[in-house]
Amino acid sequence: MSKPTDRPRRPHFSSGPCAKRPGWTPSVLAEAPVGRSHRSKPGKAKLAEAIERTRAILNVPADHRIGIVPASDTGAYEMAMWSLLGARPVEMLAWESFGQGWVTDAQKQLKLDNCQIKTADYGEIVDLAGVNAAEHDVCFTWNGTTSGVKVPDGDWIPANRDGLTLVDATSAAFAMDLPWDKIDVATFSWQKVMGGEAAHGVLILSPRAVQRLESYTPSWPLPKIFRLTKGGKLNEGIFEGATINTPSMLCVEDYLDALKWAEQVGGLNGLIKRSERNLAVLEDWVAKRDWIDFLAADKAIRSNTSVCLKIVDDWFAGLDAEARAQVPKKIDALLQGEGVAYDINGYRDAPPGLRIWCGATVDTDDVAALTGWIDWAYETVKAEF
Repeated sequence: MSKPTDRPRRPHFSSGPCAKRPGWTPSVLAEAPVGRSHRSKPGKAKLAEAIERTRAILNVPADHRIGIVPASDTGAYEMAMWSLLGARPVEMLAWESFGQGWVTDAQKQLKLDNCQIKTADYGEIVDLAGVNAAEHDVCFTWNGTTSGVKVPDGDWIPANRDGLTLVDATSAAFAMDLPWDKIDVATFSWQKVMGGEAAHGVLILSPRAVQRLESYTPSWPLPKIFRLTKGGKLNEGIFEGATINTPSMLCVEDYLDALKWAEQVGGLNGLIKRSERNLAVLEDWVAKRDWIDFLAADKAIRSNTSVCLKIVDDWFAGLDAEARAQVPKKIDALLQGEGVAYDINGYRDAPPGLRIWCGATVDTDDVAALTGWIDWAYETVKAEF
């Protein structure tokens, strides 16, 4: 098979950190208050602006708090787990590696009593109808970044409930319409759908989560970096731009640039449409080929951001496990060598396959151009085997 002539203009399809927004250049950072304290008037103003633009684009209710916290989505989610869990029975739902990480935290680090673990294989999710979200705290990833699945909706979560829902939304926020009346805690990193720089997390708390924080004290010690209360009350400063530790004002400026771009493309609806168009290109391509399929067979739970694919050709199934793992690695290496796609090998713990980021900062024309190159790389590697 000959190499295609049409090339993606931007070969960035990594699932994190993800592609910068179209047209991005380092010049967008010129107004960052570098060399200034983040607690200075300009620094606090930038942080507050990032919080309020986030609220506006994501349609976060006015009574929910939004804070910028350290250590990316991982720091934000563990901050919530360490601060809120233990007051009620907990159900941990996991269908990919990050969800399994939260299970490990609950079982081996917090050692929670009355903790149920419900898991599903890669490409699937658990039976949500069997989750007692009315009475239990529930922890889960809205979008499984490493497995290409998403929660289809929040209908299984009662609006009136005693438990809290703790949602890792890191590759869902800005690409999926999150039902805020069903979510008590949401966390994400702006390095995903917004293509921002890494290391910072965002924590969103409902009034019910705040009430839990102010009425419940965990039995375990909390490191300073996790402390959301002061004197038994919520530390409101965190949610007004007074961060727990020192943020990078360059990263904050970069996030502000991405938020302003999001407004220009139609806000949340525009971002969702861009992502869904990218997925549609891959769905059309897969439908015309018999050697590749989606890891998430059920379209209702198929992610429109971290799209995971599996090879289903007979010759591939006949290989041993080590050889099967080498095939997508070789495809990835070929595409990187041609400069047409970076970092699309599947996640290391997932079944061997490809993972293509289709978030809003990726242009649909680039996804379309990529498909021909994947065909070429696949045929090249198949011939080698």
